[in-house]
Amino acid sequence: MKTTFYFIAILAFIVSCNSYKPTASTNSSNTTSADTLRIANDSLEYELIVIEPGFNAWLASQPPRGHYAQSTLEVRNGFYVNEYNLRVNNPGRYDSSIYEWRIDYDRNVDYGYEVNYLLYNYFLFFEKRYNQKLQ
Repeated sequence: MKTTFYFIAILAFIVSCNSYKPTASTNSSNTTSADTLRIANDSLEYELIVIEPGFNAWLASQPPRGHYAQSTLEVRNGFYVNEYNLRVNNPGRYDSSIYEWRIDYDRNVDYGYEVNYLLYNYFLFFEKRYNQKLQ
């Protein structure tokens, strides 16, 4: 649960940056260390860090990058974020130790393929690991 909290806190900070980028950044860097995955652009306007035991191994078993179009990932992430936020706002109905922080994902911001790919796969991982169905 603690790792989910860190992920959500970092993701909320990243996504809350309301700057608009008309094109995707092609200069992203991946750094992996144990079960920590970091995606960032050069100007660091956003950064996504996933710290979740088992996520990297699970990610390796998923369809590779390029399997989905970025627009597909953005649409799916929008639905996942909406449902996730509904659960954050209803702590009496949903486990508040799982749904701790609201995610401010702006569909008008181009976060790039890597961030959308990682976020989408994290939601799939989250559903499986915590036996939740977000869609």
